[in-house]
Amino acid sequence: MDSPLAVGRLTAVCVVHALRHDPAGDPDVTAIDKRAVPGPVDVGPLGLAGDTQCDTASHGGVDQAVYVYADEDAAWWADSLGREITPGLFGENLRTSGIDVTGAEVGERWRVGDTETGILVEVTSPRIPCTTFQYRMDEAHWVKRFTARGRPGAYLRVVAPGRVAEGDRVAVEHRPGHGVSIGDVFPRPTPQAGRALLHAAARGVVALQPELAEQARLAAARA
Repeated sequence: MDSPLAVGRLTAVCVVHALRHDPAGDPDVTAIDKRAVPGPVDVGPLGLAGDTQCDTASHGGVDQAVYVYADEDAAWWADSLGREITPGLFGENLRTSGIDVTGAEVGERWRVGDTETGILVEVTSPRIPCTTFQYRMDEAHWVKRFTARGRPGAYLRVVAPGRVAEGDRVAVEHRPGHGVSIGDVFPRPTPQAGRALLHAAARGVVALQPELAEQARLAAARA
């Protein structure tokens, strides 16, 4: 096996702790309250065992099965807000250390855990903040501030199911080579990024999440 392109660690695995009332949502309950759990946790095509989504029109599905956020970005927010950003506070399923989540290419593949029992995931799209996230954080102008920071975390597609646990190795095994990162498409792709993604998709280099594919087409048309 080739050497990994980058190596980090899984520092927390989080699933829904309790469903909460969501005054901004439809339905009016949310599963954003995620908290760290001891492993191992099984992971399938639709995400982690013990987890769920309430607003399935906007969350979940095979292209948004797992949400990952970096310790390094959480630490910046902790310093900025003067409060602890515990694993799961942002609604993430996985917290990592040593992996550049924002710099990950769309279509990048990570091996989490070992080759026999771990999972293989693919980076699909950035997390777009919503009013549910605003209520969860209870911070003034949170959506605007989170967007301006440009560190959204990423959704993952589960290519090969398995199980994961805190402390697992995270290895970047593959980058498509088109050069478009999660940061380049958040909150929307630039025309250059849109063209690059469409070209890569046409060559079969990457399978674009449908919403991102549409955003890429709209962006490319602005050029």
